[in-house]
Amino acid sequence: MPPPGSGGADRHDRHERGERVDHTGKRSLFERLVELVSPGPDSKAELIRTLADAENRELIEPESRLMLEGVLRMADLTAADVMVPAPRMDLLDISADYDDLLESVIRAAHSRFPVYDGERDNIIGILMAKDLLKLQRAPELNLRTLLRPAVFVPESKRLNELLRDFRSNRNHLAILIDEFGNTAGLITIEDVLEEIVGEIEDEFDEQEQENGIYTLADGSHRVAGDVDISAVNEAFDTHLSEADFETIGGLIAHELGRVPRRGEAVDLGGLRFSVMITRGGAVRWFRVMRLAASSTSADGGDVD
Repeated sequence: MPPPGSGGADRHDRHERGERVDHTGKRSLFERLVELVSPGPDSKAELIRTLADAENRELIEPESRLMLEGVLRMADLTAADVMVPAPRMDLLDISADYDDLLESVIRAAHSRFPVYDGERDNIIGILMAKDLLKLQRAPELNLRTLLRPAVFVPESKRLNELLRDFRSNRNHLAILIDEFGNTAGLITIEDVLEEIVGEIEDEFDEQEQENGIYTLADGSHRVAGDVDISAVNEAFDTHLSEADFETIGGLIAHELGRVPRRGEAVDLGGLRFSVMITRGGAVRWFRVMRLAASSTSADGGDVD
């Protein structure tokens, strides 16, 4: 038997209980994680530091750490933190003709669209982009018959709860309502998942990774925020300054005085840069269109 007070008895008992013992006298990573799960004012911050330490010791992969941190942070976020605000939502008018609807769908490049009747705040359903093709084959169809029910949730709903609802109800888009019953914005299941796993790449990304610039069907372009300004100048024959910034995202943020939000647009050098996706405090993708020659000069622009 180990002598009293030596600590050996405690280690022996822990061995008997099947607990892992670090013979250097230090707590194991598992024990530290278990302790940090217990409620405490700084437990989440400490747990994140522990995950970073585990990555440095090559106990977990960097991707695993990022996902675990995303799960932890998501618990503190609400739908309002991630939503597309109502003024920047891409909506379809139920009374619009087919050509106008098709143009809007191609320009926005979404798979689902809220549809309104009369006022933008009066959302009556969701139209799948693929369902619009049915009108082309059968013009006699009523657009209302193609609409799917819209799901409305409060903007204060927690992201983890919303993700659970998305999965159980098999919905991919929800309309967010403020405390007064007005439309606050929208959120998709992709928006929620990207808070955990980072941006979900699409079918264009392999080609986009070559230079970060891709031509869309309507003639506009999709440009990554980390593309070099020199590449933008070469692609669009512009003369944006490369003196102070390397990337187009950095230049646009400087012009605006802050990181632009999703749906905002900045006119610069004869181009309009509309923010499509932001992630981690930076713009991930811009939609870029040329402006009419009379609306801007070659050496600057206006901020919307």
